[in-house]
Amino acid sequence: MQKIALITDSASDLSLEELREYNVNLLPLRISYSTGEYQDKIDIKASDVYANLDKEVPKTSLPSPETTEKILNKLEEEGYTHVIGICISGGLSGTANSLRLSLEDHPNLISYVYDTKILAYPEGEVVIEVSKLIKSGKTFEEIIEALPKIREKITGYFTIDTLEYLKKGGRIGRVAGTLGEMLNLKPVITTDENGVYYNIVKARGRKQALSKLTDLLKSHLSKNKCDVTVLQGGCEAEAIKYMESLKGLENINTLKLSEISPALGVHGGPGLMGFCVKIVD
Repeated sequence: MQKIALITDSASDLSLEELREYNVNLLPLRISYSTGEYQDKIDIKASDVYANLDKEVPKTSLPSPETTEKILNKLEEEGYTHVIGICISGGLSGTANSLRLSLEDHPNLISYVYDTKILAYPEGEVVIEVSKLIKSGKTFEEIIEALPKIREKITGYFTIDTLEYLKKGGRIGRVAGTLGEMLNLKPVITTDENGVYYNIVKARGRKQALSKLTDLLKSHLSKNKCDVTVLQGGCEAEAIKYMESLKGLENINTLKLSEISPALGVHGGPGLMGFCVKIVD
């Protein structure tokens, strides 16, 4: 009989409560300052990162091999036979490949690592849907087959106040750079088919950027009923106000707020705002 474990990285933006609720094992990304290293979401909060960005921009790195090994050993001890890993885009992080390599040393665990080509709460929504399939009794093979269909129903967009932190972190991808900043152009960003950031539209100033975000959301809602999650990094009050502005839109099934994880906050900087949209069957 199959006993299936679920693993994700902290870029999925699931809260510790959600991880417990959906029985998900967490691989925390690492955040390194000159004074020491922290595990994303475990011993550092996003607010801590934003409060110190003017003093030091930390480095981020993959989950530690020791942490991964500890989780996999625990799963074997608990009698798990299969493992599904849901990971941040391989175009932005080597987390998925790192997990695959670790699993090679655990031949007793039949495994599949899925590169979502996305990040933040859109990645988290994929994790939640897989958790529900596991709970419903679907087999490992059935879930693997369903993953691309799950992913097709979920996407996300965000805008940021400055490209400074994406540049410093080497995550700029296909996002327009210096000239746009000089003109106060705010990019609205998503990920492409390779899981790399790119501009889907540009806006002049913050107000117009949020308006463009709303237009993108409306285009999704015009076709389907959707669960919507507003994403924020270091701008909670503004995000709550923005979320309130969406409440009158038709075809929103659920509406909630999610905070960007500390590791993602390093690259987005304060003022990141966006949304995740998931088609409801």
